[in-house]
Amino acid sequence: MSDAAAMIGGLLDDLLDESAEIDLMVGELTPGQWALATPAAGWSVAHQVAHLSWTDEVALLAADDPGAFAGEVTKALERPDSFVDEAAGELVATHGPDALLARWRAGRQRLHEVLRTAPAGTRIPWYGPPMSVASMATARIMETWAHGQDIADALGVTRTPTARLRHVARIGVRARDYAYAVRGITPPGEEFRVELSVPGGESLTYGPEDAPQRVTGPLLDFCLLVTQRAHRDDLAMTAVGPDAGQWLDIAQAFAGPAGTGRPPRKAH
Repeated sequence: MSDAAAMIGGLLDDLLDESAEIDLMVGELTPGQWALATPAAGWSVAHQVAHLSWTDEVALLAADDPGAFAGEVTKALERPDSFVDEAAGELVATHGPDALLARWRAGRQRLHEVLRTAPAGTRIPWYGPPMSVASMATARIMETWAHGQDIADALGVTRTPTARLRHVARIGVRARDYAYAVRGITPPGEEFRVELSVPGGESLTYGPEDAPQRVTGPLLDFCLLVTQRAHRDDLAMTAVGPDAGQWLDIAQAFAGPAGTGRPPRKAH
Protein backbone atom coordinates (compact mmCIF):
# COMPACT_ATOMS: atom_id res chain seq x y z
CA MET A 1 0.00 0.00 0.00
CA SER A 2 1.32 3.42 -0.93
CA ASP A 3 1.78 6.17 1.64
CA ALA A 4 -1.07 8.13 0.03
CA ALA A 5 -3.41 5.15 0.20
CA ALA A 6 -2.49 4.54 3.83
CA MET A 7 -3.14 8.18 4.66
CA ILE A 8 -6.56 8.12 2.99
CA GLY A 9 -7.38 4.85 4.72
CA GLY A 10 -6.56 6.41 8.08
CA LEU A 11 -8.76 9.42 7.35
CA LEU A 12 -11.68 7.22 6.34
CA ASP A 13 -11.27 5.11 9.47
CA ASP A 14 -11.35 8.29 11.55
CA LEU A 15 -14.52 9.36 9.73
CA LEU A 16 -16.15 6.04 10.58
CA ASP A 17 -15.11 6.42 14.21
CA GLU A 18 -16.43 10.00 14.39
CA SER A 19 -19.77 8.88 13.00
CA ALA A 20 -19.88 5.91 15.34
CA GLU A 21 -19.46 8.22 18.34
CA ILE A 22 -22.55 10.17 17.31
CA ASP A 23 -24.39 6.93 16.57
CA LEU A 24 -23.84 5.88 20.18
CA MET A 25 -25.38 9.16 21.36
CA VAL A 26 -28.53 8.89 19.25
CA GLY A 27 -29.03 5.16 18.79
CA GLU A 28 -31.16 4.65 21.90
CA LEU A 29 -32.92 8.02 22.09
CA THR A 30 -36.66 8.29 22.57
CA PRO A 31 -38.78 10.13 19.98
CA GLY A 32 -38.97 13.03 22.41
CA GLN A 33 -35.19 13.25 22.61
CA TRP A 34 -34.90 13.24 18.82
CA ALA A 35 -37.13 16.32 18.90
CA LEU A 36 -34.94 18.21 21.39
CA ALA A 37 -33.74 21.60 20.18
CA THR A 38 -30.02 21.95 19.50
CA PRO A 39 -28.02 25.19 19.62
CA ALA A 40 -28.58 25.62 15.85
CA ALA A 41 -31.72 27.73 15.55
CA GLY A 42 -34.67 25.69 14.33
CA TRP A 43 -32.76 22.41 14.30
CA SER A 44 -33.60 19.44 16.48
CA VAL A 45 -31.41 16.40 17.08
CA ALA A 46 -33.27 14.82 14.16
CA HIS A 47 -32.35 17.76 11.90
CA GLN A 48 -28.68 17.32 12.79
CA VAL A 49 -28.70 13.63 11.84
CA ALA A 50 -30.74 14.43 8.73
CA HIS A 51 -28.14 16.97 7.66
CA LEU A 52 -25.31 14.49 8.12
CA SER A 53 -27.25 11.91 6.11
CA TRP A 54 -28.04 14.37 3.33
CA THR A 55 -24.46 15.63 3.10
CA ASP A 56 -23.06 12.10 2.93
CA GLU A 57 -25.53 11.31 0.14
CA VAL A 58 -24.66 14.48 -1.78
CA ALA A 59 -20.95 13.67 -1.43
CA LEU A 60 -21.68 10.18 -2.73
CA LEU A 61 -23.55 11.66 -5.69
CA ALA A 62 -20.63 13.98 -6.43
CA ALA A 63 -18.24 11.04 -6.44
CA ASP A 64 -20.50 8.71 -8.45
CA ASP A 65 -22.29 11.08 -10.86
CA PRO A 66 -20.72 14.53 -11.24
CA GLY A 67 -23.32 15.50 -13.84
CA ALA A 68 -26.21 14.86 -11.47
CA PHE A 69 -24.35 16.64 -8.70
CA ALA A 70 -24.09 19.74 -10.89
CA GLY A 71 -27.86 19.93 -10.66
CA GLU A 72 -27.60 20.05 -6.88
CA VAL A 73 -25.13 22.92 -7.13
CA THR A 74 -27.61 24.82 -9.29
CA LYS A 75 -30.30 24.35 -6.64
CA ALA A 76 -27.91 25.62 -3.99
CA LEU A 77 -27.08 28.73 -6.02
CA GLU A 78 -30.78 29.46 -6.45
CA ARG A 79 -31.42 29.26 -2.68
CA PRO A 80 -28.05 29.83 -1.00
CA ASP A 81 -29.51 30.79 2.37
CA SER A 82 -32.12 28.05 2.66
CA PHE A 83 -31.22 24.92 0.69
CA VAL A 84 -29.38 23.26 3.60
CA ASP A 85 -32.25 23.88 6.01
CA GLU A 86 -34.78 22.71 3.44
CA ALA A 87 -32.92 19.45 2.80
CA ALA A 88 -32.72 18.62 6.52
CA GLY A 89 -36.34 19.61 7.08
CA GLU A 90 -37.58 17.41 4.25
CA LEU A 91 -35.83 14.34 5.64
CA VAL A 92 -37.17 14.99 9.13
CA ALA A 93 -40.69 15.43 7.74
CA THR A 94 -40.58 12.15 5.81
CA HIS A 95 -38.58 9.91 8.16
CA GLY A 96 -39.16 8.80 11.71
CA PRO A 97 -36.12 8.41 13.98
CA ASP A 98 -35.51 4.74 13.14
CA ALA A 99 -35.74 5.29 9.40
CA LEU A 100 -33.57 8.40 9.57
CA LEU A 101 -30.90 6.60 11.56
CA ALA A 102 -30.95 3.64 9.17
CA ARG A 103 -30.63 5.98 6.18
CA TRP A 104 -27.66 7.78 7.72
CA ARG A 105 -25.94 4.51 8.55
CA ALA A 106 -26.36 3.14 5.05
CA GLY A 107 -25.29 6.35 3.34
CA ARG A 108 -22.14 6.88 5.35
CA GLN A 109 -21.07 3.26 4.81
CA ARG A 110 -21.59 3.56 1.07
CA LEU A 111 -19.61 6.82 0.97
CA HIS A 112 -16.81 5.14 2.90
CA GLU A 113 -16.64 2.33 0.33
CA VAL A 114 -16.66 4.68 -2.65
CA LEU A 115 -13.97 6.95 -1.24
CA ARG A 116 -11.78 4.02 -0.18
CA THR A 117 -11.84 2.52 -3.68
CA ALA A 118 -11.51 5.79 -5.62
CA PRO A 119 -8.58 5.75 -8.07
CA ALA A 120 -5.49 7.71 -7.12
CA GLY A 121 -5.73 11.34 -8.17
CA THR A 122 -9.54 11.43 -8.12
CA ARG A 123 -11.03 14.93 -7.85
CA ILE A 124 -14.57 15.19 -6.54
CA PRO A 125 -16.70 18.22 -7.48
CA TRP A 126 -18.14 20.17 -4.58
CA TYR A 127 -19.91 23.44 -3.79
CA GLY A 128 -16.55 25.17 -3.89
CA PRO A 129 -13.43 23.94 -5.72
CA PRO A 130 -13.18 20.20 -6.47
CA MET A 131 -11.72 18.11 -3.66
CA SER A 132 -9.25 15.27 -3.48
CA VAL A 133 -10.44 12.15 -1.68
CA ALA A 134 -8.33 13.13 1.33
CA SER A 135 -9.85 16.61 1.42
CA MET A 136 -13.37 15.22 1.13
CA ALA A 137 -12.75 12.78 3.98
CA THR A 138 -11.26 15.55 6.13
CA ALA A 139 -14.23 17.83 5.42
CA ARG A 140 -16.65 15.07 6.36
CA ILE A 141 -14.79 14.51 9.66
CA MET A 142 -14.98 18.23 10.41
CA GLU A 143 -18.67 18.51 9.69
CA THR A 144 -19.55 15.27 11.45
CA TRP A 145 -17.72 16.40 14.57
CA ALA A 146 -19.35 19.85 14.48
CA HIS A 147 -22.90 18.55 14.15
CA GLY A 148 -22.11 15.92 16.74
CA GLN A 149 -21.23 18.77 19.08
CA ASP A 150 -24.67 20.29 18.53
CA ILE A 151 -26.25 16.95 19.39
CA ALA A 152 -24.07 16.55 22.48
CA ASP A 153 -25.02 20.04 23.66
CA ALA A 154 -28.71 19.27 23.20
CA LEU A 155 -28.40 16.05 25.19
CA GLY A 156 -26.16 17.52 27.90
CA VAL A 157 -23.32 15.16 26.94
CA THR A 158 -19.67 16.13 27.45
CA ARG A 159 -17.51 14.48 24.84
CA THR A 160 -13.90 13.56 25.44
CA PRO A 161 -11.68 15.20 22.81
CA THR A 162 -9.95 12.69 20.53
CA ALA A 163 -6.95 12.77 18.23
CA ARG A 164 -9.43 13.20 15.36
CA LEU A 165 -9.65 16.88 16.27
CA ARG A 166 -6.35 17.42 14.48
CA HIS A 167 -8.25 17.06 11.21
CA VAL A 168 -10.72 19.76 12.25
CA ALA A 169 -7.88 22.07 13.27
CA ARG A 170 -6.00 21.53 10.02
CA ILE A 171 -8.97 22.40 7.85
CA GLY A 172 -9.66 25.42 10.06
CA VAL A 173 -6.14 26.73 9.51
CA ARG A 174 -6.24 26.01 5.77
CA ALA A 175 -9.58 27.82 5.46
CA ARG A 176 -8.21 31.07 6.92
CA ASP A 177 -8.20 33.01 3.67
CA TYR A 178 -11.63 31.65 2.72
CA ALA A 179 -13.10 33.12 5.92
CA TYR A 180 -11.91 36.54 4.78
CA ALA A 181 -12.90 36.11 1.15
CA VAL A 182 -16.45 34.96 1.87
CA ARG A 183 -16.94 38.24 3.76
CA GLY A 184 -15.44 40.35 0.97
CA ILE A 185 -12.29 41.10 2.97
CA THR A 186 -8.79 40.87 1.52
CA PRO A 187 -6.87 38.21 3.48
CA PRO A 188 -3.62 39.18 5.21
CA GLY A 189 -0.57 38.67 3.06
CA GLU A 190 1.43 36.92 5.76
CA GLU A 191 0.92 33.57 7.45
CA PHE A 192 0.08 33.38 11.13
CA ARG A 193 1.68 31.06 13.65
CA VAL A 194 -0.94 28.79 15.22
CA GLU A 195 -0.01 26.84 18.35
CA LEU A 196 -2.62 24.53 19.84
CA SER A 197 -2.14 22.66 23.09
CA VAL A 198 -3.21 19.04 23.36
CA PRO A 199 -3.92 17.20 26.63
CA GLY A 200 -0.74 15.47 27.74
CA GLY A 201 1.56 18.40 27.05
CA GLU A 202 1.93 18.06 23.31
CA SER A 203 1.04 20.74 20.78
CA LEU A 204 0.02 21.13 17.15
CA THR A 205 1.70 23.95 15.26
CA TYR A 206 1.10 25.59 11.91
CA GLY A 207 2.84 28.44 10.12
CA PRO A 208 6.30 30.01 10.51
CA GLU A 209 7.74 29.80 13.99
CA ASP A 210 8.88 33.43 13.78
CA ALA A 211 5.60 34.86 12.45
CA PRO A 212 4.86 38.16 14.23
CA GLN A 213 1.13 37.42 14.40
CA ARG A 214 -0.04 34.29 16.14
CA VAL A 215 -2.95 32.40 17.64
CA THR A 216 -2.64 30.13 20.66
CA GLY A 217 -5.00 28.08 22.78
CA PRO A 218 -6.36 24.59 23.41
CA LEU A 219 -7.00 22.35 20.41
CA LEU A 220 -10.62 21.78 21.45
CA ASP A 221 -11.30 25.50 21.76
CA PHE A 222 -9.84 26.20 18.34
CA CYS A 223 -12.04 23.52 16.80
CA LEU A 224 -15.13 24.95 18.51
CA LEU A 225 -14.15 28.36 17.18
CA VAL A 226 -13.57 27.47 13.53
CA THR A 227 -16.73 25.36 13.35
CA GLN A 228 -18.59 28.25 15.02
CA ARG A 229 -19.90 26.02 17.81
CA ALA A 230 -18.86 28.47 20.51
CA HIS A 231 -18.31 32.21 20.74
CA ARG A 232 -14.77 33.48 20.97
CA ASP A 233 -15.51 35.07 24.35
CA ASP A 234 -16.24 31.63 25.81
CA LEU A 235 -12.96 30.11 24.63
CA ALA A 236 -9.37 30.29 25.84
CA MET A 237 -8.01 31.51 22.52
CA THR A 238 -5.42 34.29 22.37
CA ALA A 239 -4.37 36.36 19.37
CA VAL A 240 -1.23 38.46 18.97
CA GLY A 241 -1.58 41.05 16.22
CA PRO A 242 -4.61 42.85 14.78
CA ASP A 243 -5.07 40.55 11.78
CA ALA A 244 -4.86 37.43 13.94
CA GLY A 245 -7.43 38.98 16.25
CA GLN A 246 -9.76 39.70 13.35
CA TRP A 247 -9.42 36.11 12.13
CA LEU A 248 -10.62 34.76 15.47
CA ASP A 249 -13.75 36.85 15.03
CA ILE A 250 -14.57 35.50 11.57
CA ALA A 251 -12.93 32.06 11.34
CA GLN A 252 -14.90 29.26 9.72
CA ALA A 253 -13.80 25.82 8.61
CA PHE A 254 -16.87 25.12 6.46
CA ALA A 255 -17.75 26.13 2.91
CA GLY A 256 -20.66 28.39 2.14
CA PRO A 257 -21.87 31.78 3.32
CA ALA A 258 -20.35 33.43 6.35
CA GLY A 259 -21.87 31.91 9.45
CA THR A 260 -23.51 33.97 12.14
CA GLY A 261 -21.83 31.95 14.88
CA ARG A 262 -23.17 31.45 18.38
CA PRO A 263 -23.86 34.10 21.00
CA PRO A 264 -21.61 34.10 24.08
CA ARG A 265 -22.81 31.94 26.95
CA LYS A 266 -20.95 33.78 29.66
CA ALA A 267 -21.34 37.34 30.90
CA HIS A 268 -18.15 39.29 30.25
